[in-house]
Amino acid sequence: MELTPEILERITLLKAKYDAQGQDLVTYLDSLLYSRMPNYWDYIQVDTLLSLQKTYTDFPDEVVFLMYHQVTELYFKLCLHEFQQISDRKNLDAPFFVEHVQRINRYFEALTKSFEIMVDGMQREQFLKFRLALAPASGFQSAQYRKIEIHSTDFLQLVHKDHREKYTGKEPIAELFENIYWKEGATDIDTGKKTLTLTQFEDRYREEFIQMGENLRNDNLWQCYLRLPAEDQELPEVVHVLKQNDVNVNINWPLVHYKSAVRYLQKDKGDIAATGGTNWQKYLPPRFQKRIFYPQLWSETETAEWGKSWVEAVLN
Repeated sequence: MELTPEILERITLLKAKYDAQGQDLVTYLDSLLYSRMPNYWDYIQVDTLLSLQKTYTDFPDEVVFLMYHQVTELYFKLCLHEFQQISDRKNLDAPFFVEHVQRINRYFEALTKSFEIMVDGMQREQFLKFRLALAPASGFQSAQYRKIEIHSTDFLQLVHKDHREKYTGKEPIAELFENIYWKEGATDIDTGKKTLTLTQFEDRYREEFIQMGENLRNDNLWQCYLRLPAEDQELPEVVHVLKQNDVNVNINWPLVHYKSAVRYLQKDKGDIAATGGTNWQKYLPPRFQKRIFYPQLWSETETAEWGKSWVEAVLN
């Protein structure tokens, strides 16, 4: 092949790049000679990815349940990647902020819209049997989802609404964590004791969550929003993506889970307990939790009616 001026120019630029780093260009050119050409299956790690579906029973529809949750965790990882880009950004401006919050919104919207793949893709009889083999594991134990919450807002907004008023938000995160809202969802209704699901979860992640909360005091998404120039904070597109994020995470996502629970766990004479012993009837509906990441952006009426019409739509 002829060494065209374009090729020679790029070799010159490469030499300058490696010289600036004290490296020998020839060594790196040799590495190109010896390395394999990339292919799709190695790049995506297809064989490894397809080997991760280890079911606990022989019911065919357990594979649907397992794989959808694995897909969910991959989307959550994408969300956390976007949060990190926003918090790491120096001289954060509105266009960058909107673009990356919108990415998070699209990830959640994809999950919400695709949830019927699992809900309509399993036979109820199979689900009610294979789920027994999964106890005390529960989607409640998704650490990445909890990290999304911690990345989204001041930790005070994650404190249970019945305890929030006694805090200022400046307390140590470890103190606020003791009254984080989701603990109630995995506490035995009759005894008030923590379920094994909650005990396992806290043993595994408590310290990590608390440290993350401390690290993100000034770098969560709300604080990043407050770092924007004052005029950018008022832009309709900026406010819109934050409010949509609030709706996606705190209304739409819990409600598709609630719809699934109603379909699979609700009975005429009493409800079937979730695998983790979670109190799904109170934990999932947004109108009970009143969990709002950005309350400053919502009117009193919107806050008061948080999630109510959505729940009615699910049940009707």
